[in-house]
Amino acid sequence: MPSTGLSEILAPGLSVVFCGLNPALSAVRDGHNFSNPSNRFWRVLHLAGFTPRLLRANEERELLQYDCGLTSAVSRPTKSANELKRQDYLSAAPVLENKIRKFAPANLAFLGKAAYAAISLRADVEWGRQPEEFAGAVIWLLPNPSGLNRAFTLTTLTEHYLELRLTL
Repeated sequence: MPSTGLSEILAPGLSVVFCGLNPALSAVRDGHNFSNPSNRFWRVLHLAGFTPRLLRANEERELLQYDCGLTSAVSRPTKSANELKRQDYLSAAPVLENKIRKFAPANLAFLGKAAYAAISLRADVEWGRQPEEFAGAVIWLLPNPSGLNRAFTLTTLTEHYLELRLTL
């Protein structure tokens, strides 16, 4: 569990663990992941077919029923992920690696490029499946569903997440 007290949703051998950049201050305040109404995570998961119904943030533990989990690359909460620096991701990488080795999901889906670009020391990462693994898990880069990320429409976000779901 992160030091923020925000729950991670993890169990051994999941099909996919979604890895946010870090918890939002609103999520820590509410005590649930992706709780800000402007965040599109829960809606995108449903539209992409990961969940048969639209879950709410306070139902986050139900993700385990659908072979999915949640964690964060960095446990420190911020108002915006833009407050994180490359060093934050690099410092947090060993903790994330140990966690992924311990729980051994088949896939690790980073929500946004920042964490994986910093951890992999690659600036040229593209969306989708990556050629390498992280701690034994296949890596996917999916657009961040944050309401602050308006570069992606709900439809485009759903298409990216659906690409992953169709491989499970």
